[in-house]
Amino acid sequence: MNRINQLFADNKKDLLSIYFCAGAPTLDGTANVIRTLAANGISMIEIGIPFSDPMADGPVIQDAATKALRNGMSLKLLFEQLKDIRRDVDIPLILMGYMNPIVRFGFEQFCQKCVEVGIDGMILPDLPFKDYMEEFKPIADRYDLRIIMLITPETSEERIRFIDSNTDGFIYMVSSAAITGAQKEFDAAKQAYFNKVHAMNLQHPTMIGFGISNKQTLESAQANANGAIIGSKFVQLLDAAKGDAQAAIDQLYEALKQ
Repeated sequence: MNRINQLFADNKKDLLSIYFCAGAPTLDGTANVIRTLAANGISMIEIGIPFSDPMADGPVIQDAATKALRNGMSLKLLFEQLKDIRRDVDIPLILMGYMNPIVRFGFEQFCQKCVEVGIDGMILPDLPFKDYMEEFKPIADRYDLRIIMLITPETSEERIRFIDSNTDGFIYMVSSAAITGAQKEFDAAKQAYFNKVHAMNLQHPTMIGFGISNKQTLESAQANANGAIIGSKFVQLLDAAKGDAQAAIDQLYEALKQ
């Protein structure tokens, strides 16, 4: 069974997924960050593929992508860095990135490399759903890879159910239609959105991301979904710690208590 599906089969609630950008703040730190997060109880990891125009990302992740590219990170190098990661990491690993570098790499070759190094799925924010259904899903399915789709507060109930019926793994609930970035709390409108999706009793698990950085936002996400995804807050802490992943995750856990 794909590790993403296995994770949700074994654990229904309070999951925590962490995003970081490969190659930032240090070029060679990718594998160490993954191993450290896995050793500290993280449920799933999203590894960002740096891109020069990350349209859905706020300034923290944009800055990380810029640093990674300047450091020399590329898809070819990322796969090289991940070649031995499954020797000691068992949790699901997902690549998150934009279509341009992946299409240039070649999507089928990308999928082949994902399988070789033990990647379980991908999040591609700028992949149109029509293209996903017609062109990319059939290839990913052949390699038992999950393409995770995003929904926002602006996504209609009909569209959410259509996505739920035609994807696998989990549904990524973006907390707002804005870019990524930490928030102090989720307002009434976001809570209503969470409650609406929760009440739909979808076939697939849901994870809430964008804006989670403290106890209030974490608990709100975990109450309305199978778990939470944290990106900007961890990326910020990792950068401040100059790539010391243990220091960053310790500080993140402390922040989530407040």
